[in-house]
Amino acid sequence: MTGSPSGPLALIGAAVAGILHAEHAGPGSTPVLLAVGITGCVIALVLRVGGLRVAIAVIAVAVVATALTQRALDGVAHSPLAAQTEARASVRITGSLVGDPDGAPYFASVLVRVAAVEGRPAGQRATLVTARGDAAARLRLLEAGDRVELVGWLEPLSGFDARLRWRHVVAHLHVVELVSFAPPTSPLLRVANELRQRVLAGGLQLPATERALVAGFLLGDTRQLPELVEEQFRAAGMTHLLAVSGANVAFVLAIVAPLLRRLSLRLQLVGGLAVIVVFGTMTRWEPSVLRACVMAACSMIALYLGRPSAGIRILALATLVLLLADPFLLHSVGFLLSVGASAGIVLLGPRFASSLRGPRAIREGLGITLAAQIGVAPVLIPVFGSVPLASLPANLLAVPLAAPLTVWGLVSGLVGGAVAPWWPALATALQVPTLVLARVLLRIAAVFSQFDVAIDGRAAWGVIALVSLLAALRLRRSLRADAAIPPR
Repeated sequence: MTGSPSGPLALIGAAVAGILHAEHAGPGSTPVLLAVGITGCVIALVLRVGGLRVAIAVIAVAVVATALTQRALDGVAHSPLAAQTEARASVRITGSLVGDPDGAPYFASVLVRVAAVEGRPAGQRATLVTARGDAAARLRLLEAGDRVELVGWLEPLSGFDARLRWRHVVAHLHVVELVSFAPPTSPLLRVANELRQRVLAGGLQLPATERALVAGFLLGDTRQLPELVEEQFRAAGMTHLLAVSGANVAFVLAIVAPLLRRLSLRLQLVGGLAVIVVFGTMTRWEPSVLRACVMAACSMIALYLGRPSAGIRILALATLVLLLADPFLLHSVGFLLSVGASAGIVLLGPRFASSLRGPRAIREGLGITLAAQIGVAPVLIPVFGSVPLASLPANLLAVPLAAPLTVWGLVSGLVGGAVAPWWPALATALQVPTLVLARVLLRIAAVFSQFDVAIDGRAAWGVIALVSLLAALRLRRSLRADAAIPPR
């Protein structure tokens, strides 16, 4: 399984099959099943016979995925909060914020990892917390990692909120009072929050819409982005630019590369991994960030060990690791879109670029954009019903602007945030390129969102049939040409 991506791809298929089987079987505590699966994985690592090794590994991974998924489902169904949730009891909880609070005026919502209920341990179970009025105003001032003490009443997840069970959320707490709060105890969260605040502070001189757009590009934070702008980006097929992905991780590593090159190889690896962890924490570990960070970490470790791997193999291994670490990621649209786009770029991007004509920069940009759109189509069409055709020209124009906006936005944000209190003119000047790039991107989204033409499921099957026919004709022509060449 070391020479090609077929092994990791087969293991991903086994993991997905195991997850789906476990969801059908339901929750359960399965230590024996997990032990059997792990034993099979160890045997597969020891064996040297290719076919038998792959077969055992596939079965073992399916068993492990089944056991881990049933365990995760059991954790949601039988949490320490289950009895009080069913009774809709009034409780006092202590915990820490999983993300940054969101919501409209006089309303706030956030996920909280509950440490204790009425002084009794609660197993750090995730809970949806909503608040109104004064409690909401105070809650919205907090950020991820902050510790809180809340008073409210519990109820089961219902309606649209029921989807949060795929994020391990076990209950809904309606807050009556925010009793107290304190900063996070984790040094990692403290550093990440400080850097995040400095980056965002550097853009305070920007107009509100542009500031919100830059926050989305740099940190994936779109809470303040106007609904109209979000809709324009969606209609133009540019929503992925507002989600932190592999490109953002690559840009961050490029910024710190001059410093890392001065270190030994081992310290370069440690420093690079530390940068990835800090940046992931700054962006709150969204599913697309998880995929990008794990892929970057795998690539760095492979290079350090002198075993560089192909992109598709790294993607397959990262996807497998994440699915086993959290089987519920299979239900994350953001994760699926991230994996699909990456797979399309790795598998099809170079082929499209080489088959097109024109300047290299245009060929590569068009090839990567087209490959990414094909990669996300299997997710977009079932979830959203269609893929906007405007996404191809829109992304061809927008994607080249993402790199300078991200790199300059991070650097100018950190510098501007640091100098703004005593040299506001410099902080404002640093944001001029950011402002120009942001307005160009807003204009691209506004223009291409007007083209209301999309590929739905039926049209997608037609395109697939046409491409298959053209590929078959090309293969037939190639075989005829080979047959016409006389042997030497």
